[in-house]
Amino acid sequence: MEKGQLIEFRVNGERRLAVVERPEGKKDWIVIDSGGHSHKLRPQRVEYEVEGGPYTTADIAPFLREVQPYLDPSSLEVAWELLVEEGEAVSPGELANFLFSEQTPGLCYAAHSLLCDDKIYFKKKGDNYEPRSASQVEEIKHQLDVEQQREQEKATFFGHLQQAIAQEAIDWTESDRTRLEQLEKFILQPEQTHRNAQDLLSEIGRPTTSEAAFELLVELGWWSRHENLFLRRSSYPINFPKKVLDVAYSCLQNLPPDADSDRLDLTHLKVYTIDDESTEEIDDGLSVEFLDGDRVKLWVHIADPTRFITPGDELDLEARKRSTTLYLPTGMISMFPTELATGPMSLIQGKICPSLSFGIILDEKGAAQDYSIHASLIKPTYRLTYNDVDEMLQLGITAESELAVLASAAKQRHYWRQSQGSITIKMPEAVIKVKSEDEIIIELVDNSISRQLVAEMMILAGEVAGSYCQEHNIPVPFRGQPQPELPSDEELLVLPAGPVRACALRRCMPRSEIGTLPSRHASLGLNTYTQVTSPIRRYTDLLTHFQLKAHLRGDPLPFPLDVMQQILYSVTLSAQEATFLERQTNRYWGLEFLRRNGDQIWQGVVLRWLREDEKLGVLLLEELGLELPHRFERTVSLGDRLNVQVSRADPHRDEIRFREMLENEVQSTMI
Repeated sequence: MEKGQLIEFRVNGERRLAVVERPEGKKDWIVIDSGGHSHKLRPQRVEYEVEGGPYTTADIAPFLREVQPYLDPSSLEVAWELLVEEGEAVSPGELANFLFSEQTPGLCYAAHSLLCDDKIYFKKKGDNYEPRSASQVEEIKHQLDVEQQREQEKATFFGHLQQAIAQEAIDWTESDRTRLEQLEKFILQPEQTHRNAQDLLSEIGRPTTSEAAFELLVELGWWSRHENLFLRRSSYPINFPKKVLDVAYSCLQNLPPDADSDRLDLTHLKVYTIDDESTEEIDDGLSVEFLDGDRVKLWVHIADPTRFITPGDELDLEARKRSTTLYLPTGMISMFPTELATGPMSLIQGKICPSLSFGIILDEKGAAQDYSIHASLIKPTYRLTYNDVDEMLQLGITAESELAVLASAAKQRHYWRQSQGSITIKMPEAVIKVKSEDEIIIELVDNSISRQLVAEMMILAGEVAGSYCQEHNIPVPFRGQPQPELPSDEELLVLPAGPVRACALRRCMPRSEIGTLPSRHASLGLNTYTQVTSPIRRYTDLLTHFQLKAHLRGDPLPFPLDVMQQILYSVTLSAQEATFLERQTNRYWGLEFLRRNGDQIWQGVVLRWLREDEKLGVLLLEELGLELPHRFERTVSLGDRLNVQVSRADPHRDEIRFREMLENEVQSTMI
């Protein structure tokens, strides 16, 4: 890419032209669209490069006006009729020459636009477009004609229903919505009586079952084929009430007064935010301050959403109801309105941001020797991914020596926590992402140096926050974990090393607990701990922020002990429901991924037994990080590896069956 180049890329699926401005870091570029808005993107996102130039943003609008008269989709049919006999693919430039007898940049882009938007005559093949066969075009046209004909045939209330089945946009009336909601309740609570929903199904000739109701709602477009029924059965609100959105909008337009007007100015510090590339809510950053005598102070900066909300206001109560941001394979459902959560509440690179900052000095062993907590202002310097940090640490970039200091401190902290009895269990962890209903990606989380670095710094901030609150008798959501009864070394050595042994340890770990009194957290090896590093996406962290900041100001605590206990009871129940919802949704899409890849052979590890006498156990698909039940067809032992293929998968019924593959079958598939 070069400065002044005119390129096309997509924003939320919409094609957009922009001019290349400058490189950003090692892999990204800044481009400017016709509205003057800048976008950071990688060359892989460029879908078309306009020849000529150099261009400026002022050239984009005239260029599009020049192109507009040539965007006649009917011209593609003429081109297709002449090209289909040869069956050869054409480039946008070749099509421009064919249609317009010229290959100017504007005409080439017009041809590109026609081909991009076409769904009938051409299909993309590499960088070119191949004419569909006459039979394919006829079939597509036939399907479109049938759909249009079906849309024109419907009229009454049931006509409304039929029009929706034919994919025609319907302005549903309130009465329509009531009937459709009856079908929803039938699906979500099939054990109850739903006479109205069953009568409706019977009148349109459908079986009077919850499965038929689901199929109908999918046909209507009211629900998708992969509607998240776990989410709909939960009490988690999918949309924000208008009154909450109004408050968020008002906050965006006019920031409320800052209760912490004397924030500590830390904008001189270099601040790194380190997250996954897809992360939108940036809630933590790290700094290193070099002191006299080769001493260093570690700074953990946490986003400060309490700058924008007040205990008991609409935003606070809505966040309390939600308890957490949901991270589902299909996307995030934020605890706060997205415009706030990913905007002024987040730590945005290059912008002055309110923060709650923890300055910590470690002793030679890694214990927190001294610390201070401040409402602050910071200016994030770099937004880095975990991969960026791993690469920078590996290269030993001297200009970013702070990263090496942080990595060393994180390692020191890890060893110190080990000396305090921490318990580390390493199991494959999968992240499932649904890019679209046609694309599911499962990635294993790499336990890299950068991830360990961030994790240790977050744990350190939680320990410091817990210590401060314990010392000053501040009721916050302290987290603890009872000491587990672990298997003896002799018992563990009998088990195969790796996932099987780690799984045996994991099964012994008690569930963590939350309360207003500090208690030891066994797996972290800490005597006091509270989560404080994710106040944008975890309500208990937000509670700690409210309490800490009030105490730092010398104000009365917003949540006395009895109030805190009441809030924690409801929030804990909501958070447990959210965790269950995330787990079930991930399982659904994991099964759907396996269903779609039914011809794939997977290597599994016999992880643990459910009922050994019945040969029923849990199979770990290591490359996917999925743990699934399986009834073994032969005698196996824990840790044995075997090749399996999906024989049946039904995500809606939460069913999965595998077929064990013989060695010769595996070999034959590789030939």
